Amino acid sequence: MIVRHVPLLDLQAQYRSLKPELDAAVMRVAESQRFILGDEVAAFEKEIADYLEVPYALGVSSGTDALLLSLMALGIGPGDEVIVPTFSFFATAGVVSRLHATPVFVDIDPVSFNLDPGFLERAVTTRTRAVVPVHLFGQAADMNAVMEVAEAHGLRVVEDAAQAIGVRCGDGRFAGTVGTTGCFSFFPSKNLGCFGDGGLVVTNDPELYHRMKIMRVHGGEPKYYHKIIGGNFRLDALQAAVLRVKLPHLETWSRRRRENAHRYRSLFIEAGLAEESGRTAFDDRNTVLLPKEVYAGAEPGFYHIYNQYSIRVEKRDKVMQYLRDRNVGCEIYYPVPFHRQECFADVSSSNGSFPVADEVARTILSIPVYPEMTEDMQQYVVETIAEAVHA
Repeated sequence: MIVRHVPLLDLQAQYRSLKPELDAAVMRVAESQRFILGDEVAAFEKEIADYLEVPYALGVSSGTDALLLSLMALGIGPGDEVIVPTFSFFATAGVVSRLHATPVFVDIDPVSFNLDPGFLERAVTTRTRAVVPVHLFGQAADMNAVMEVAEAHGLRVVEDAAQAIGVRCGDGRFAGTVGTTGCFSFFPSKNLGCFGDGGLVVTNDPELYHRMKIMRVHGGEPKYYHKIIGGNFRLDALQAAVLRVKLPHLETWSRRRRENAHRYRSLFIEAGLAEESGRTAFDDRNTVLLPKEVYAGAEPGFYHIYNQYSIRVEKRDKVMQYLRDRNVGCEIYYPVPFHRQECFADVSSSNGSFPVADEVARTILSIPVYPEMTEDMQQYVVETIAEAVHA
């Protein structure tokens, strides 16, 4: 098979495999003419709660709104500090500033790309109210270490699991179910994606769940009577219906992503571009630095689900352009850490330096890893990268 085009993600391939069920779910909602919350959302919340082994799950309008609602429900506001990793999708820090609180940035671990717990304790002040660990790219953050610091200082923990649904961490619980709340995104590119924007908040706290459920509909309980202020954070019935079709396939899709990731590792090593050691610095034997599964083999159920397969390349921009010129999809997640974003100039100047995040942002490149990829497609990707680095 001659491959000449590999997209970063092929949602049409996934749709074709489930077309009859997805079309039926969409028509079921259309025929009901009930589009906001309702039975579809309630059913999905029950099914996703059972899957995540958590008592309370609340469908919301996006992963960003899941984070925002969590912090609002916890009373985060002006004068408060919230610790976040400086390397993540913008929403992780953006929601903190939207509440007129102060995001406090910490550097990341060079292997997992997640918040480095070694910096967490040093970032805590008398104004710190919460920490937002991110399970980036589909690999769990070190929640045991995070929870130890949080419990010692009375901090709330809002897990950003937008890219990590189905990952286990800590004592074997799912990512997103260890802290005070867990926040998920169902953006179409996620391992579990809907037909637009959608999100989820989970918690083990019944009182907090009730508060967030009220705040999801502008803080009204009963309808039109408001003791608190919330927002319009509702999940649409259409999105819930789509997610109900897809949820039973999530484990298979994640397994296929892991299989593709493991095949990439073998192909890169065979091509002489990388070695098995999992080093974090470039040398003659490591033209490409491969993602490493930090918890691989540590305990049953610990694994990376590869929402992104993110390699590091010394001449990243040259390689990226070479791939794009040859129809290989790729993307930089993320080119600018929070401490270098113009909108955070006032808060980042006092937070110190972040050498790991700066180096990762300079060299990181995500390549296709979606479940429907073929071995030939992966071979083409690796061969093209080999051509690029030697050009």
